[in-house]
Amino acid sequence: MTTYIYERKDWPNFTWDTSKVSELLAQTRYKQGRLLGKMEAIGFHLHEEAKLNAITLEIIKSGEIEGEKLNDAQVKSSVARRLGLDIGALLPEDRNIAGVVDMILDATGNYNKKLSKSRLCGWHVSMFPTGYSGINKIRTGKWRDDSNGPMQVVSGPIGREKIHYQAPVAKCLEKEMAGFVEWFNNNQQMDYILKASIAHLWFVTIHPFEDGNGRIARALTDMLLARSEDSDKRFYSMSAQIRKERNAYYDILERTQKSDMDITEWVLWFLQCLGTSFDDAENVLGNVISKSGFWNKYAALNFNDRQKLIINKMLEGFEGKLTSSKWAKIAKCSQDTAGRDIADLLDKDILIKSSSGGRSTSYELKRV
Repeated sequence: MTTYIYERKDWPNFTWDTSKVSELLAQTRYKQGRLLGKMEAIGFHLHEEAKLNAITLEIIKSGEIEGEKLNDAQVKSSVARRLGLDIGALLPEDRNIAGVVDMILDATGNYNKKLSKSRLCGWHVSMFPTGYSGINKIRTGKWRDDSNGPMQVVSGPIGREKIHYQAPVAKCLEKEMAGFVEWFNNNQQMDYILKASIAHLWFVTIHPFEDGNGRIARALTDMLLARSEDSDKRFYSMSAQIRKERNAYYDILERTQKSDMDITEWVLWFLQCLGTSFDDAENVLGNVISKSGFWNKYAALNFNDRQKLIINKMLEGFEGKLTSSKWAKIAKCSQDTAGRDIADLLDKDILIKSSSGGRSTSYELKRV
């Protein structure tokens, strides 16, 4: 019979190998400081653009980890509306998306406010405004009651399910969550990045809600990472990296939840994942700065909306070759219009014909 970590007599007194963790924590802190230093060197407008992109990515990828696909444009529109940013025409609000956006912005924008049961329950209600998760009615804003049986993480076809994890019984939740919230608010001596790794594991292990526990755990992670930087500015997405390593994420959680109180392996995985997200953010930042430099250089020239759209996509890393037919498809215009747009940019010395060859002529941006 499986013994889960919360059934250990010393729960929740987590331990870890300090010598192993300290070295990787120092490396992760260095990457974090380097990224923040680069961000400080750019202007306010780029700060806001980076924040918009990072929060949008965080929300989209956190949903994807749970198998939920959100509309990218709607998420970005909702985030921009709340940040007061002008990104052109805003899309109509989707209340499910709006609720997730509100949760993340509260977690990161009000990172120094104390956590409480009411705050967590408020996040939960905002995530499920209709009281449904898909087609299933759930308890919103309340701890689960296990009326439909124990809370389990399972996979496989009906009748041959594999139980990966079974959460503590519902009658323990009030006590378990009170202890978690007190630790979250009061243990200020611990490095916040280390604390974020523990909070993430601890929360998903308790699994206090019927649904949404993973997304709330990642919001709590973002909240503690904001505390680690003493800033509500977001320049990277931890969830984006977890999404890339989704299988490893669930594997390490399962192993840790079925092990003893030594969580070294989990902490090291978390730090590695966070460090990689810092690396990716540096690459994204390079694209943001490059894009800004391009538009500053050519500020005196006139571009139509189609040209701006395609150029921005190229500056952000256009996949494959840009041809006139791809231009027409992306810009939603005729082939003739695409040809005129391209000819204009060739005349302006913005585009050049690619030397890669092929049956169709392709184009690339001239280096700034």
